[in-house]
Amino acid sequence: MTTPSFRLPQKRALVTELPGPKSTALTARRQASVAAGVGSAVPVYTADADGGIIVDVDGNSLIDLGSGIAVTSVGASDPHVVEAVREQAGHFTHTCFMVTPYEGYVQVAEELAAMTPGEHEKRTVLFNSGAEAVENAVKVARLATGKNAVVAFDHAYHGRTNLTMALTAKSLPYKKHMGPFAPDIYRMPGSYPYRDGLDGAAAARRAISQIEVQIGADELAAIIIEPIQGEGGFIVPAKGFLPTLVDWAKSNNVVFIADEVQTGFARTGQWFASNDEETVPDIITMAKGIAGGLPLSAITGRADLLDAVHPGGLGGTYGGNPIACAGALGAIHAMRAYDLPARARAIGDIAFTRLRALQEEIPAVGDVRGRGAMIAVEFVKPGTNDPDPALAKAVAAKALSEGVILLTCGSYGNVVRLLPPLVISDDLLSEGLDVLESAVRSLT
Repeated sequence: MTTPSFRLPQKRALVTELPGPKSTALTARRQASVAAGVGSAVPVYTADADGGIIVDVDGNSLIDLGSGIAVTSVGASDPHVVEAVREQAGHFTHTCFMVTPYEGYVQVAEELAAMTPGEHEKRTVLFNSGAEAVENAVKVARLATGKNAVVAFDHAYHGRTNLTMALTAKSLPYKKHMGPFAPDIYRMPGSYPYRDGLDGAAAARRAISQIEVQIGADELAAIIIEPIQGEGGFIVPAKGFLPTLVDWAKSNNVVFIADEVQTGFARTGQWFASNDEETVPDIITMAKGIAGGLPLSAITGRADLLDAVHPGGLGGTYGGNPIACAGALGAIHAMRAYDLPARARAIGDIAFTRLRALQEEIPAVGDVRGRGAMIAVEFVKPGTNDPDPALAKAVAAKALSEGVILLTCGSYGNVVRLLPPLVISDDLLSEGLDVLESAVRSLT
């Protein structure tokens, strides 16, 4: 196994208050030029980033426990990615695979066929964003089955396009006043062990019963679900929930789509979260960590499904851009060289040990959950499981003031999530956890 090397010192260091004067000046410029609808989690502007550190324009070095929302798993400037991108950019930046194709696209497709769950024959299509991947997976399922209905789940997040907003559960900020949305989308209860108390099989039977009553398998093209729900709160379904759904789908000619945009590429300690219970999706959607920060997404699935689509039915001008493909090949090489699935498991061992001890100590910590380096703390009002979004927001703000970037999420806004780069050192991770724990204690 290769050990990552870094350009930047992997140390937290604050030289100004946050945000500093240069970040503050950039915010003023931004407000005069960038649409207000584009939000940012933290008010500091990046000048450099490497490994587990982001350096802002004022020279502050912050511990990155967000990874650009699970994107920079190999770090934001890993040499494998940088060199692959530099080499490709020196030859050509674009030709459009639908016009004059190139080997990089084919290589990425070959890698994804080998990496994704299942030994069946597979096909891949490349796009730019997770939402594009999800939308095209639904298109494939509908065309291949000749059916229209699609089931998504409570607390789901699948994107911001019209169809993917329909699939996404949370209204504000993603959907409010932005409809009407694509039709034939149905929402079912999922598995949220902290809140529903059901075992996996029982939660799945509840969903299946409602599907059969409200839709009928003969009308249902696809079920789409995140194996661990991301924006909804890093909700890990109870064991048995996903396999029961998969078995029912396969028995009823329903395409099972695993949305692994956030969970994929070693994040959960496996190459894909579906591997944990050995579920084999018919189609898997991927993005975020796929290309070391370059915009790329993919669907990989059963050959008979994807090949059912007529020529020209899938694609896009920039889908599988050659530079993004080079970034993906570099990132996948780095993931293997660093054995990032194992590293994600080690990160989880460190974080969960400490955060579950904090849970025992602090009544406001209602639940600690996740898998590998996909880690969440759900905050509640002590003595209840009533969500406390104000506390989650305050914890993230307090951590930022100390130089640690944390993200919040959850249908109720009461979850702090940790998505560190998988190459982060133990020392830097532990320091970030120190700051998080201190913030929780000071605020409760």
